[in-house]
Amino acid sequence: MPKRTDIKKVLLIGSGPITIGQAAEFDFSGSQACRSLKEEGLQVVLVNSNPATIMTDPEMADAVYIEPLDPRTVAKIIEKEKPDGIIAGIGGQTGLNITSELAEMGVFEKFGVKLLGTPLQAIKNTEDRELFKETMESIGEKVPRSKAVSTLAEAEGLIDELGLPLIIRPAYTLGGAGGGIARSREELLEITERGLRRSRISQVLIEESVLGWKEFEYEVMRDANDTCIVICNMENIDPMGIHTGESIVVTPSQTLNDEDHQMLRTAAIKIIRALGIEGGCNIQFAVKDGEYRIVEVNPRVSRSSALASKATGYPIARVTAKIAIGMALDEILNDVTKKTPASFEPTIDYIVTKIPRWPFDKFVTADKTLTTAMKSTGEVMAIGRTIEESMLKAIRSLDIDMCFGKGEWNENEIRALLKTPTSERLFAIYKALATGFSIGEIAELTSIDPFFLRKISNIIDMENALKEAASKGDLPTNLLRKSKRMGFTDERIGELTGRTRAEINDMRRNAGIVATYKMVDTCAAEFAAATPYYYSCYEQMCEVNPSDRKKVLILGAGPIRIGQGIEFDYCTVHAVTAIREGGIEAHIINNNPETVSTDYDTSDKLFFEPLTLEDVMNVIEREKPDGVLVQFGGQTSVNLAIPLEKELRRRTDLPTVIMGTSPADMDVAEDREKFNIMMKQLGINQPEAGYATSQKGAFEVAARIGYPVLVRPSYVLGGRAMEIVYDQNDLERYMREAVRVSPQHPILIDDFLESALEIDVDAVCDGKDVLIGAIMEHIEEAGVHSGDSACVIPPQSFNEETLETVRDYTRKIALALNVKGLLNIQMAKQNGIVYVLEANPRSSRTVPFVSKAVGLPLAKIAAKVIMGHSLKDMGYCLDKEPQVKHVSVKEVLLPFDKLPGADPVLGPEMKSTGEVMGIDYDYGRAFFKAQLSADNLLPLTGKVFMSIRGADREQLVEVARILKNAGIELIGTDGTAEYLAEHGIKMDIIKKVREGSPNVIDMMRRNEVSLVINTPINKQARKDGYRIRRAAVDFKIPYITTIQAAIAAARAIEAMKAGEMITKSINEYHREILN
Repeated sequence: MPKRTDIKKVLLIGSGPITIGQAAEFDFSGSQACRSLKEEGLQVVLVNSNPATIMTDPEMADAVYIEPLDPRTVAKIIEKEKPDGIIAGIGGQTGLNITSELAEMGVFEKFGVKLLGTPLQAIKNTEDRELFKETMESIGEKVPRSKAVSTLAEAEGLIDELGLPLIIRPAYTLGGAGGGIARSREELLEITERGLRRSRISQVLIEESVLGWKEFEYEVMRDANDTCIVICNMENIDPMGIHTGESIVVTPSQTLNDEDHQMLRTAAIKIIRALGIEGGCNIQFAVKDGEYRIVEVNPRVSRSSALASKATGYPIARVTAKIAIGMALDEILNDVTKKTPASFEPTIDYIVTKIPRWPFDKFVTADKTLTTAMKSTGEVMAIGRTIEESMLKAIRSLDIDMCFGKGEWNENEIRALLKTPTSERLFAIYKALATGFSIGEIAELTSIDPFFLRKISNIIDMENALKEAASKGDLPTNLLRKSKRMGFTDERIGELTGRTRAEINDMRRNAGIVATYKMVDTCAAEFAAATPYYYSCYEQMCEVNPSDRKKVLILGAGPIRIGQGIEFDYCTVHAVTAIREGGIEAHIINNNPETVSTDYDTSDKLFFEPLTLEDVMNVIEREKPDGVLVQFGGQTSVNLAIPLEKELRRRTDLPTVIMGTSPADMDVAEDREKFNIMMKQLGINQPEAGYATSQKGAFEVAARIGYPVLVRPSYVLGGRAMEIVYDQNDLERYMREAVRVSPQHPILIDDFLESALEIDVDAVCDGKDVLIGAIMEHIEEAGVHSGDSACVIPPQSFNEETLETVRDYTRKIALALNVKGLLNIQMAKQNGIVYVLEANPRSSRTVPFVSKAVGLPLAKIAAKVIMGHSLKDMGYCLDKEPQVKHVSVKEVLLPFDKLPGADPVLGPEMKSTGEVMGIDYDYGRAFFKAQLSADNLLPLTGKVFMSIRGADREQLVEVARILKNAGIELIGTDGTAEYLAEHGIKMDIIKKVREGSPNVIDMMRRNEVSLVINTPINKQARKDGYRIRRAAVDFKIPYITTIQAAIAAARAIEAMKAGEMITKSINEYHREILN
């Protein structure tokens, strides 16, 4: 069937901010779908609330709306844009849920919009747990025995019928959110209560446990002609009971015999046909002793489809979009081979390993156990010729300080780690094998197939062989080659044989043992591939042909984690685009399967590799690029700048240089002492600061500066282990718990500027001139990590004199640091003085937000500057930042609802996973939109609970007055109520939590509170506050933990009472800036 002629304009719904369970895979699939539809000559309208992604770039679609993903807002956009059709399956769970709600509201019928691709009934049949069970049983496919319930009493009644443990899965949720494994009656009730709150239709499925069964996934594709293909099958190394997004996954499956594979393949095709899904679909099976059960079907592009796309090279989202507009698989060309149709099943001749990246380094109190609900923020993927090689490459891609051999556990601890899966289990398996546990024993404890345990055991055997050779004073070439083929790094071989990394590197290169590159081509080299996408190995034949054009290698940002999100991928992609537009060849090295930078057609060459010195040098050795760019991939690539420069100096045979700001200048900005000296020379204020290399030193510095102080280790990203300390006892505790201080690892101690207003600036410098993108005012005061603070463009409370100081400091610092490219500076204003807190000469996490707020593509401009264009030649206005009529608010998305036990309070250490943006002509309404997008809906009616520390009381009066005038009821405990009564404001009194019932937590449980405002007191008196904040998260009630956000929220509620939100595309806002 050729494409439909009745569809000219299509609406795509994005997936919103990055959160646990829904990372950048949907931005990658959404961007691919937009391009795919535009290729077919269609107009595309896109709505997504996430400013950090390439998907919401104004060029990506004909109209891009950065608006709340809320059915009423999307209905307004449909009314305004009048699309002919809508595609739901590209925006993850969010896209499906909104489409279902719009259909229930009758919006599609009213405006004549057709649902393209997967039909609504198929969405209902897979998402509604009871309907899914009925559909599967009607076609003779087995699912675990289960029952859908909507009350706690029904859940309790199932214990006798299905036995414990039980699995709880809420309907219409994401990444298993709100679900879990209940091993006792108490756990069952606690998880079910959470799950019912999270589900759109207040329904959870309680099913018998298939814990310990093996888990396999099939990625399947179908068109309207009923042609079906299997794109790939994947095997979870971890057994059932761990969400597939939390499992280590390999493709192709390793432990299935052909008979079982054919059985699952046949079932997968039967299921996609029975459900009538059109496009990509993901099916999960539990398998044991030749029997299987269907666990779940995702009728959409999923996290696994992003992995399947990158693992096979088959562009699932591109093909899904074309199927949605009526094309058939045999009419769509495979874009990788450019010869075969999309109806050819991909074949692969390598092994892919995916490992999740968890945020537990940030959340010390959160429960690290892995269950059926996701907790990871991102993932890495590695490709190798063997399981051992691909696994070792994946581990070093994680960019964590864990590797095989690390971890000090005794026998009992190892046993516990094997039995209860945590983020450390893989390393515990290694330790167990190395300390004499048998493979049988480990398989028994973990339910992991002995096949995979043998592979880890092979790695240990190789390590022993290397140690043995070294003890004889010899390292035979064939052993060196074997260990490189198994995935060992030069550094690890050096550790095992008592040599340095450089010695091993020279030794192997002299012996002709060099990395070769193979192509990912979807067809195991049966046809020539047109798309250059490579992975490294140590075999003889190399499939990469270096050109003699001018070329640049760009280092990506690796896996998504807290402190380093999709923003850096946005900057990487912008840099690549700008470089390619200038006629220069652009290469990317990165290892994140979820992103646009690793899409097969983003760069001229893609190297899917770990971001370590050795892996980057191997690519440089093969391609000999003119330059390397390190400033776009966040801290991961910046950390490589100095080691890379050193190695390039050592290697006189390579012409490559680091382009942009020099590593030495980056070091001045990163090194506290050097930076302080530079600030003094420039006459720029900084907070009092010092650093200490011992505990005694730290006490002296803190006493000199005066408490409170901000303490942190030097050289960190996302404020790891950063704290505000109020007295000496607190400082002693910090040094005992958080960091080990030493002369090599000093701690920095800064004067903490209490109640200062923070300022953020993003700029580009070409060595002579400085272009300021925007000056942002933070809504939360200093003390909240800049990555966690909401911020606004243009600033709302600074006078022109302050802004002029900020501009002047920005220019001075940019020129003093010899910046070529991007620069981000953080400042704070206290008592009329502007202080500079830090400067980062690299891309920052606010670059995408600024670019979309003011219409200047900063990362592209920076890449052009690095390639030699001057800001003056490009015609940019250099006196001040662009002046805009509209207000843009950036708000963050916090992961507390996915991490039971973590305290939802903001501080100097970064906690957020993603961000959203609200735009309007009024600050209050822009803030309201941002809160709505961040899943923190501010109430226009109902009751607001307030409990505030003493320091914030004066400002609370203003908040209470605005809310009261807006017709909102106030409730609080006696202290707050008395204080407000003195100022003529009435508040209803309820008990403190520790005084018993009825208190605010009881009211939240009964859904009687619409908003909680609770600002935390010092560490000791936090118990009550913690319980209130945690209950707000668990019962899904909007909450605010800083007084500044409370003031902004009160103004937003007031503004919403006074007028309507405006719905405009970012393209329309940008046209106004130009005129």
